[in-house]
Amino acid sequence: MTISVWRYSHLALAVSSFLLLTLAAVTGIILAFQPVSEKLQPYRTDNFSGTTLAQTLPALRKTYPDITEISVDANHFVLAKGTDADGKKLNAYIDPISGKIVGTPGEKNEFFQWVTGLHRSLFLHEVGRFFVGLTAFLLLLITVSGTALIIQRQRGVKRFFTKIAQDNFAQYYHVTLGRLSLIPILIIALSGTYLSLSRFGLINVPKQVSPKIDFDSIKDKPVGKPADFAIFKDTKLSDVESVEFPFSEDAEDYYTLKLKTREVAVNQITGEILGETKYPMAVLLTNLSLDLHTGRASGIWAVVLAFAAANILFFIYSGFAITFKRLGNRSKNKYKAAESEYIILVGSENGSTFGFARAIYQSLIKADKRAHITELNNYTAFPEAKHIIVVTATYGLGDAPTNAAKFASLLNKHPQAHDVHYSVLGFGSHAYPDFCAFAYEANNLLAHQSWATPLIDIHTVNDRNPDEFALWAEAWGQQSGIQLSVLPQLQSAKPSKLVNFTVMANTATTQTDGTFTIQLKPKRGQRVTSGDLLAIYPANDHRERLYSIGVVAGQIRLSVRLQPNGLGSGFLHGLAVHDVIKAKVIDNGHFHFPAKAPQVIMISNGTGIAPFLGMLSQNDSKTPCALYCGFREQASYNMYRELLEGCAAGGKVNSINVSYSREGEKQYVSDLIGRDADAIADALKKGAVLMLCGSLAMQKDVMELLETISSEKTGKSISYYQSHGQVLSDCY
Repeated sequence: MTISVWRYSHLALAVSSFLLLTLAAVTGIILAFQPVSEKLQPYRTDNFSGTTLAQTLPALRKTYPDITEISVDANHFVLAKGTDADGKKLNAYIDPISGKIVGTPGEKNEFFQWVTGLHRSLFLHEVGRFFVGLTAFLLLLITVSGTALIIQRQRGVKRFFTKIAQDNFAQYYHVTLGRLSLIPILIIALSGTYLSLSRFGLINVPKQVSPKIDFDSIKDKPVGKPADFAIFKDTKLSDVESVEFPFSEDAEDYYTLKLKTREVAVNQITGEILGETKYPMAVLLTNLSLDLHTGRASGIWAVVLAFAAANILFFIYSGFAITFKRLGNRSKNKYKAAESEYIILVGSENGSTFGFARAIYQSLIKADKRAHITELNNYTAFPEAKHIIVVTATYGLGDAPTNAAKFASLLNKHPQAHDVHYSVLGFGSHAYPDFCAFAYEANNLLAHQSWATPLIDIHTVNDRNPDEFALWAEAWGQQSGIQLSVLPQLQSAKPSKLVNFTVMANTATTQTDGTFTIQLKPKRGQRVTSGDLLAIYPANDHRERLYSIGVVAGQIRLSVRLQPNGLGSGFLHGLAVHDVIKAKVIDNGHFHFPAKAPQVIMISNGTGIAPFLGMLSQNDSKTPCALYCGFREQASYNMYRELLEGCAAGGKVNSINVSYSREGEKQYVSDLIGRDADAIADALKKGAVLMLCGSLAMQKDVMELLETISSEKTGKSISYYQSHGQVLSDCY
């Protein structure tokens, strides 16, 4: 709800002010070049910042006896007024040390004056000033709401300037440039608002009052030299706005120094301070606001203001581009939800996830399937649904996107009346600590529904990676029997060419649904890691089958259950030693052995043990590992006993926990997990990584148990550990 409030406020403010904001930004860019052009004039002298009044005033009085005033502008040009030695009017820029005339004030640039009038009042006098002031205030509110949205997006204030996940052009640079120009734009908005409030008297700016002088107490002794007056020695020319010279040599005529923060009257004979008035804070803030808003005090700051104003124009463009993209994501469906077999539910904060979901929808429609796509917040009972596909991003601190915030409550409110398969595809970025947290949460919520059965394990896609999306599409198509052919996002994916693998061993099974292992020798130079996937094409057509890889002694080891009439398992089971097959290795980086985990807990059933065999055999660093594995009978375990006991003897695995579901105590792997619940919860709290590989049925039982253990013993949902990379799964 908070996200929605900030987003809609941000949008409403932008829409209501974009015309005036555009005009203010354009004129602001132009006016930023005014101080830059003025500072390029050759009227400033060297060592200006180090020059004091003790050096300047005596020299000027000597050169121009009838000088009446000097003033120092924002460009540090010193302007002298009075009469020169020839009695002519003096109004010129001078060198403050030598008194040499370096230039004369020219007419103000008419173009800049015209743009200034437009920028300040739209040529509508006080009415225009009101609207300009209101625009500055709205810009302030837009900046505040935009900052709140970036904090939400970046998962907190501490991560405000951390890496931003690459998204579409408008979204990415809207955030990137927003962070870079946040401070300048905030200053522009604050100073503009303050100046407008001051203009209309809403901030009381008292008139400057000259110091009160007690003329009866003015002294004419001891006589001193201006070059020796303490006040002149301590006052640098850069701190001066103007100095009024005494009209005569009478003690009652005095110097009037108007400085940045005060006005001082100085006895021209003794150098004594006759009176002093400090400027009110409101006056100082007004001057500071003018400096900051116009850039008149610094050419560099003026350039920064031009950059910020240009960014405001870009934000107007990119903001509307983002909004139109979101509006464009309103789905047009061929079939109503009530009559559709395939329901695609989307959670997306900025609209990019919709592109992938819509591609899936179009593919289903092309396959003559009745499909319907909508937001997760529109979840309800779907009377004809056979499959629900959840495609979602994550927002904020692991939160649901705005259009998915109601999903959890709706899921409990509207149970499906019949059994439905589901699949969850999460989009996110590893640049954020809560990677795909909401996708994991949605998957766990569905897993707890009595009517819901997973078709495939949850998949995640990092930074919209087309290869990772392709992996999900292949896995989903393999299990559903529907090839997702109309997927533009896959066109950029470049699958590896098929290479030869030689069969080195095949432990065939005599049972119709038994487990067997097969060992393959990869081509020399083939890069493969335990946890990767081997893609085979048994019928030499588009039908792909994927198997988890374990690498043992340089050879690929697969553990496969022979399925009745199984295309892939039947093909592999029939292979003989020295047969050569063509296949490819698919990088499955999210399921590689963690390099820095303090402990690794591996959980599998019989066919899921293959990648763990490779990981344990290669655990040369001897990271503490515990294996929990469930088999039907001891004979199935015996295929791996020698290798596992060798790993135990070498300190590569600390404990091996085995259950048998069809003999002995008839336990499942979940029973082993429940037995060691305290140890597993303690390991999670210490940063351990849990890895699950095997069937979806096993995964569902184990994840439900882990959810209970995690909630009761750590105070956190298992989805928290999933999103932080502490629970990894590769199930099918």
